Amino acid sequence: MKKIAPQEGQHTPLAERMRPRSFDRFYGQEHLLGKGKILSELIESGRLVSIIFWGPPGSGKTTLGMMLARHFDLTCLFFSAVLSGIKEIKEVMAQAEQHKKLYGRPTIIFIDEIHRFNKAQQSAFLPYVERGEVILFGSTTENPSFEVIAPLLSRTKVLVLKPLDEAALRKIIADALSDEINGLGKLKLSINEEALKLFLDQSNGDARRVLNALEIAASLTRSQEITAAEVEEALQKRMLLYDKAGEEHFNLISALHKSLRNSDVDASLYWLARMLYSGEDPLYIARRLVRFASEDVGLADPQALAVALRAREAYDFLGSPEGELALAEAVVYLASAPKSNRIYVAFGQAMKEVEESPYEPVPLHIRNPVTPLMKEIGYGQNYQYAHDHPLSTTDMETFPERLKGRQYYQPGNLGFEKEIKKRIEWWEALKEKIRQKNQPKDSSTE
Repeated sequence: MKKIAPQEGQHTPLAERMRPRSFDRFYGQEHLLGKGKILSELIESGRLVSIIFWGPPGSGKTTLGMMLARHFDLTCLFFSAVLSGIKEIKEVMAQAEQHKKLYGRPTIIFIDEIHRFNKAQQSAFLPYVERGEVILFGSTTENPSFEVIAPLLSRTKVLVLKPLDEAALRKIIADALSDEINGLGKLKLSINEEALKLFLDQSNGDARRVLNALEIAASLTRSQEITAAEVEEALQKRMLLYDKAGEEHFNLISALHKSLRNSDVDASLYWLARMLYSGEDPLYIARRLVRFASEDVGLADPQALAVALRAREAYDFLGSPEGELALAEAVVYLASAPKSNRIYVAFGQAMKEVEESPYEPVPLHIRNPVTPLMKEIGYGQNYQYAHDHPLSTTDMETFPERLKGRQYYQPGNLGFEKEIKKRIEWWEALKEKIRQKNQPKDSSTE
């Protein structure tokens, strides 16, 4: 935990030195800072609220929080969720509480990577946020809906930051090359269009990556102009450090997913190890395993989803490195499980049906008659309660009239789906038998 202050000095990375300190030098995110947009409205009204900044690396989450703290002239304490625990949280909350009593002003608590705090740690902030003793700022690259507890999420405003576009990155590079105090201005360097285009193409909208690579390119050039050759070398040197948020991130998760789908146990373990070693968030991997269990294993092995969820819970409880073994256990189970995407396909077909015909009235006989008027107009009329009948089923139609006979789910022949297929066929045969029994006799044949 530290107090936020601008860093200076020859050993400070260019990206940190060039962090903007005023809103007019903060480029991009016009959907938040443009005229009439939410942050502009907050600034003009003089009213600050707790905020979670959600966006990709290098999009300005921390910078934006720091500038807001300066603008409102509030004490701002910086937390790293990777390095801080519940003990540090309680100590800082006590300081914030005392500060509010003495000066009548809240303290901003800025939590970097808030998604790495577990539920108990996040809950520790709640009473202080509710009493107004702290204003909570959190930055995350992960979806807050999954990673932030609901009570805390309901008390904060989530602002979504986008990857920086080309126009914003061009301004950032131009500022860095011209700024003689914090940037590279004293070197009197220029950059040709080919080199600049290479920066933009490889940036992934990440200002930090661009500036750190620019600093390396500047140290490599033997003239006053940065060329594509120096940019290529600079980007290559930064690759291993920043690939977690770039293309390699997606390549690795793709390799893990496809190895699992292909039932390659050892390859799946290898790609899991590669992702963890590269610094990937284990909870991100856990979420992907849960998705895989539903999408690719499905009901061929109903236990797969439970195994994946328990692995996520175990990691959330243990953390690294102990919790990583639970992820490995889930990977082996999922890779070796029988595979079926029949649920994925069936649900996709059902969703497509709903999108194409969103309003199909619920049949009156399966509507619940909760008032006398509803009962009078036919709600629940002729409803057949399944448990009142032999074998707990009836031939009653539960589809809307236009969709009668639709079949979305076609169970496969692997694993537990063989049993599900038998069950569905048994129920359908039984319903057909009941339908035939209930059909009125044709008097002409008597």
